[in-house]
Amino acid sequence: MGAMTVAIDADVCVIGGGLAGMTSAIAAAEAGASVRLLSHKKSTLRQASGLIDLLGYTPAGEIVADPFDAMATLPDHHLYQRIGEQAVHDGFDLFDAVVGESYSGDHTAANALVPTYGGRIKPTARYPTMTAAGLASDRSPVLFVGFERLTAFDAPYVSASLSSDGMPAPTRGVTISAPGSHRPDTRLHRLVHALDVNESVSTSTGSQPIRDALARRIEPHLESAQRVGLPALLGLENAPDVRRDLERLLGVDVFELPMGPPSIPGQRLEHQYLDALDDAGVFRTTGNPVVAFDADAGRIQRVYIDRNGSRVPYTASQFVLATGGLVGKGLASDRTALSEPVFGCHVPHPADRAEWYGDDPHTDQPFARFGVAVDRSLKPCDDSETPEYDNLRAAGGVLGGTDVTMELSASGRSLASGVRAGRLAGERSN
Repeated sequence: MGAMTVAIDADVCVIGGGLAGMTSAIAAAEAGASVRLLSHKKSTLRQASGLIDLLGYTPAGEIVADPFDAMATLPDHHLYQRIGEQAVHDGFDLFDAVVGESYSGDHTAANALVPTYGGRIKPTARYPTMTAAGLASDRSPVLFVGFERLTAFDAPYVSASLSSDGMPAPTRGVTISAPGSHRPDTRLHRLVHALDVNESVSTSTGSQPIRDALARRIEPHLESAQRVGLPALLGLENAPDVRRDLERLLGVDVFELPMGPPSIPGQRLEHQYLDALDDAGVFRTTGNPVVAFDADAGRIQRVYIDRNGSRVPYTASQFVLATGGLVGKGLASDRTALSEPVFGCHVPHPADRAEWYGDDPHTDQPFARFGVAVDRSLKPCDDSETPEYDNLRAAGGVLGGTDVTMELSASGRSLASGVRAGRLAGERSN
């Protein structure tokens, strides 16, 4: 092992670079703290749909029209109840400030109904303006357009599935070839870039800008459609320009359907958050895992990242743990137990592994609620509900107690807990 280097110091150290971690870092910086963000991997935002959920379904499985009205019915142990409605508002206020006019939904407390690439209607609190013309509440006819070889988006299937899922608008789906030599299956980002810069492509009538070529391929299928829905690949840096050009050329509204990984809307959102971190003066260290820490008298003194075999120390007055859940490796499991690998925080779970799973894979699964237990100030607690460290808070997917997949609340939980953890850490560090 290499020699230890001089510690790098900040008021607040946030561990984890996802939505909760970045939100915590910005909130701590806004509270006046110097902030260091440590992330092992690239943000999970780039794998997410770009939709920002608050509360889509009640624990009983009923769709939620107004998430804030529904919060009053949540159980006392639910995170939203424990940290309060104001924290949720604060989290979404910070999000709205980061994304500006690139997202819609802040005009109302009600959920929007957004069609997805899987052919389902999803209740969500914030959605990219690139998807705004596609809301399921709009009854104007829709044409869904997919691309050959882009098997993740089957436009005829999406059309049929959305109709079955209750979308009231008349829908049709067609599949076309991508303009030029672009192949969406293997060169998705190449097509995205071409649309971004409006690259010239060769067609049967000669060379022309790719946006014009795409519109020409869609136009014969329009018929009575007043909206055209495409997979979310209409550019990364200049997506609004791509959409406006297609709308001008086609004479109808154009929208994107959120996609799975690799998610272009997720990458757009990641870029906005990275810019916000820079604007807030947050220092970022990426690509090195936290492998150890020192603590004394109930307070964490420093953490160590591994950099090419050397341990580099980072000291801080306050720490925020935002490393994600089981999927993000913020929780670790083996055949006998579940653990939180950075600080060894207590993770409540049955000793019998057979009790981690339900018999029916389509119903409640106990493991989906596993995570770190926290008090109302988001300090991780031991099995006697006593905070483990006075200067440690947790946020986002590492928290337990809720099946965020079933109730569609992952983003809201990350924003609300991220803001509260970050602000408390920033205030306590001053």
